[in-house]
Amino acid sequence: MSAGVNAWRSLLMSKRIEKVAVLGAGTMGSRIAAHLANAGVPSYLLDMVPPDADGPARNKFAVSGLEAARKSKPAAFFEPSLAKLVTTGNFDDNLKWVAECDWVIEAVVENLEAKRELLRKVESLRKPGTIVTTNTSGLPVASIAEGFSDEFRRNWFGTHFFNPPRYMRLLEIIPTPQSAPEAMQSIAHFCDLRLGKGIVFAKDTPNFIANRIGTFSVLNVMRLMQEMDLSIEEVDALTGSAVGWPKSATFRTIDMVGLDILGHVVGNMSKNVQDERSELALPDFYRQMLDRKLLGDKTKAGFYKKQKSASGEERLGLDWKTLEYRPKQKPKFASLEMAKNVDALPERLRMLIGMDGGKLDKAGQFLWNALTDLWTYAANRIPEISDTVVEIDRAMQLGFNWELGPFELWDAAGVPQTVARMKKEGRPIAANVEKLLASGSTSWYTDDPKASGGRAYFDLASGGYKPVQVSEGVWMVETARKSNGVVKKNAGASLIDLGDGVGCIQFHSKMNAIGGDIIQLIQQSLKPGGPGDQFDAFVIANDAQHFSVGANIMLLLMAVQEEDWDEIDLMISGFQGMTQLIKFSPKPVIAAPFGMTLGGGCEVALHSAVRQPHAELYMGLVEVGVGLLPGGGGCKEMTLRAVDAATSIRPDGRGESVELMESMKKAFETIAMAKVSMSAYEARALGFVQRQDDITMNRERVLSDAKARALEMVKVGYKPPIRRTDIPAPGENILATLKLGVHLMRQGGYISDHEVKIASKVAEVLCGGAVSPGTPVSEQYLLDLEREGFKSLCGEKKTQERIAYTLKTGKPLRN
Repeated sequence: MSAGVNAWRSLLMSKRIEKVAVLGAGTMGSRIAAHLANAGVPSYLLDMVPPDADGPARNKFAVSGLEAARKSKPAAFFEPSLAKLVTTGNFDDNLKWVAECDWVIEAVVENLEAKRELLRKVESLRKPGTIVTTNTSGLPVASIAEGFSDEFRRNWFGTHFFNPPRYMRLLEIIPTPQSAPEAMQSIAHFCDLRLGKGIVFAKDTPNFIANRIGTFSVLNVMRLMQEMDLSIEEVDALTGSAVGWPKSATFRTIDMVGLDILGHVVGNMSKNVQDERSELALPDFYRQMLDRKLLGDKTKAGFYKKQKSASGEERLGLDWKTLEYRPKQKPKFASLEMAKNVDALPERLRMLIGMDGGKLDKAGQFLWNALTDLWTYAANRIPEISDTVVEIDRAMQLGFNWELGPFELWDAAGVPQTVARMKKEGRPIAANVEKLLASGSTSWYTDDPKASGGRAYFDLASGGYKPVQVSEGVWMVETARKSNGVVKKNAGASLIDLGDGVGCIQFHSKMNAIGGDIIQLIQQSLKPGGPGDQFDAFVIANDAQHFSVGANIMLLLMAVQEEDWDEIDLMISGFQGMTQLIKFSPKPVIAAPFGMTLGGGCEVALHSAVRQPHAELYMGLVEVGVGLLPGGGGCKEMTLRAVDAATSIRPDGRGESVELMESMKKAFETIAMAKVSMSAYEARALGFVQRQDDITMNRERVLSDAKARALEMVKVGYKPPIRRTDIPAPGENILATLKLGVHLMRQGGYISDHEVKIASKVAEVLCGGAVSPGTPVSEQYLLDLEREGFKSLCGEKKTQERIAYTLKTGKPLRN
């Protein structure tokens, strides 16, 4: 794991967490143990002994929990082999193991007495100073350890993980009056650096922060759906990416989580919370769904279900009035269609809720109702569940994957304008927003380049702005942009000063697709005499959801349709020129990939001096999906990696050695099957990430770690690689073997004739053509083969059909 030097120093000053016990091997417990393994931390996973069990069967519940984590989709482990770090056992025979642990996480059933009984045993077995926390999602944390020793309670607090722990970044830490700050800080540091968590400190109130706000929002959306006579599909269309919430929106998300889980959270809130919106409850249709066991994905039927039909698989939607399924409907709202053309969320939001003076349609009225209720409810929760707006916004971003938290959404819509409109309509106004406006302020946040978070928030307690503070090493490109400034910018990319002689090349095109603007800015930044002269090193990074989805194939398709082959040749040459500038730059270029890093985005990373990836890395050379091959140096780099891997095993190996054959088969399969890693560890196994590349667990630390790596390389005197002219070409023998494999795949009916053509062309480029094995070739020779292979596939009608289909649907076409 990599992290900034300062961050590691602060971790070392806190309690070291070297072994953890997880008590309870249900869905949450087993997945927490899996994510600890992802961080390289061994754990004990314990559960009850089944009735009348003997021998190994006494561990059945824990073993089953671990097995479920192994098989879970999405994967709980970065790679399957990490499961060996989890040791299973049971409470009767193995609870004494907690004496070896630095941290014990209780994750058993939500029953107060069951938790207290187990923790009494833990209290007697643990060594003094061991931190013990509960993953309860609703019980008062202080009450669970009431009456325990003072020393135990000093090291006791809540750590509320969100499911699945690998992917959901939020960790709510819930102190009790007795919790020692240093114990909480130790866990916060550990979970930030090693588990990649975003930490939010919450108060010991029912459902804490994220579930309190999220549950209100869901119940209110269901109320509005019924009052306004909207369908399940219509609500999901309105509560998804249109307002910066996940694509799964409201009801698809509930299906994924489980209707029973939400029911439990709502039940806890109804029982323990009395506020101004306590009238909200689960609607009758929802209770009927629970009775009928329509619980979502786990029962294969919820608000949606899949059904096999003559034309394949069909998705059905539920009519909440009749509880009957019917073909999924496509919502039709004029305002929503118009909003799809607006990329910036603040502008899109204002358009949807009519803040630009437009007349509201049904969709706009629904969103206006839902958001004004949300804003008022969230504002009224301070200081009940949180002292500031920052914790509420961050909890919703990290726990519910909202692009903007409630108060950030309010700022985007315009606080004074929305409040004036709410007053005009006779809606309730929160006293806290009145306080904000009475102070002369007009927004919850304002830019503050001097703050570590790059902005300040309105502090309701003091009545003024305070800087948003973030942990040392937590840093985003937008913060650097505000504090250090932009050196050069165009529509697709910017060169930003990160300080200390390091420049950042930031992509900001749609989906960070690489087109002429990005290529131009990289070339200008890396060539001598340009704006990059002031820097000693560069980092390629951005703040988007994905690093880059690859080259802009829309521009390519337009050139292909016009049969402008010279323009296509120029496009490929320009892209190759950019990747070679990255590779041979006298100043180190560090790529910081994360999320989707596909096609051309992968090629940018492959050519960098080193990579500093986020652990969640979905990286691959996927060009065959659109009927092409990697044309920006991807094939060339995979050949080099294969040749070097074979040479490292047998330095004097011949051009057709077994080692080279195996390495080339692996490289060929990776490209021809468009393999995409499901983690940075898988990317390393596929050859995209190399042994010398460090991996960062926390997405918000990737930029800081990449900059630290850049400075390290400058300090030791970075020397760029020399252009290779003596690469031993794998040649005709390995090419023949690869083509035989392609032929057999076609004979078996696994691939089409066009896929034979694509795969054969990939094999030819990787092998350096049909030359004698070991023939010395240059990097430029392999690039030229790539370019010619790419152009020849562009001319294929079926490739053009693939490109057009993918642009239209976002999915690959098999033809």
